[in-house]
Amino acid sequence: MNELTPEEIELNKKRRVLERLKDKLADREEEMADLRAELEQFEARYSMDVARLYAQFDEIEAEIAEEELKLVPDDEEIKKRVEELRRRAEESAARAEAAHDAEEYIPTQEAKKAYHDLARSIHPDLALDANEKERRHGLMAELNQAYSSGDQQKLDKMIEDLRHSPDTIKGDSVGDSLVRAIRQIYQINKRFRELDREKADAEASELYELRVKAESELAAGRDLLKQMAERTKTHILKASRRLENLRSVNAAQEEYVKEEFGMDISDFRK
Repeated sequence: MNELTPEEIELNKKRRVLERLKDKLADREEEMADLRAELEQFEARYSMDVARLYAQFDEIEAEIAEEELKLVPDDEEIKKRVEELRRRAEESAARAEAAHDAEEYIPTQEAKKAYHDLARSIHPDLALDANEKERRHGLMAELNQAYSSGDQQKLDKMIEDLRHSPDTIKGDSVGDSLVRAIRQIYQINKRFRELDREKADAEASELYELRVKAESELAAGRDLLKQMAERTKTHILKASRRLENLRSVNAAQEEYVKEEFGMDISDFRK
């Protein structure tokens, strides 16, 4: 039995470390993919249940300001308020329009295993060549899309393609293999730091905090988003009444001017 060279011993150590890191990285990528999908799902529900009502309320508030400006058309403060509220209403409407229905995100065990196996094999940070790294980025994007949409057929196809990929064939010297392993370990550790930052940013976001609060309320038997929606509906009702009152006042004023002076001032107020 031939005694291993120091380089071969070190290479074996690095390969064992690399295998453990590959598994850990696949787990971390899966965890982050789950978090992204869960936040997207929560954001979609928030948009459908609450944000659309906020958009409706902001539109009414903008219309109220416009009616108030008709009463005092030279008031610069009200003019600025009209511009600000109109801009906010347009932004709220755009966010609400972007909302979409989302099915509950519950990945199957089969999908989770497929994601883990693929992420372990095709992760961009396991590539040393720039072109190969770019190619793997494309594959990871496909993988994340297939996983978040629950496309098991796509996941299976990616696994089958990988099985027959020439990338699975290795044939380098001990020295080259050792350098490759060292660089791959470095790149994986770098990716861990990137994932830590992404997770920290996600958990510091208002959306994440709202989701945590909603889950806490749900555990206590309360639906936070439903409560927010109901409160907003109440605000909408009150604002709508105020808007109608202002419109009535402006209509009466226009009618008075028309009867007293024969002038139609409605066109000047648009």
